[in-house]
Amino acid sequence: MNNDTTLRTPAISEEALAHLGDGRIAYVKAIRSEDLPGLFPQAPQVAPGVRLFALHAADGTPIMITDSREAAVANAWSHELEAVSVH
Repeated sequence: MNNDTTLRTPAISEEALAHLGDGRIAYVKAIRSEDLPGLFPQAPQVAPGVRLFALHAADGTPIMITDSREAAVANAWSHELEAVSVH
């Protein structure tokens, strides 16, 4: 099979992602403190090299940032969201 006939998965729109799981799905993603200003511009400055965890709505909208995965999942639960992890 050559590269021209390789099947690709169709992209999912942000709107479709937002409604995934009836709007009750969120994801937790490990990030570096260097990524913080781009995701959460209002967040205080954090030293470089710190591992953080971001909670995002299914459409990618950032919800919160924390220093532990457990806290991100607990925050999702408190907002009645089902949290999944992404790598």
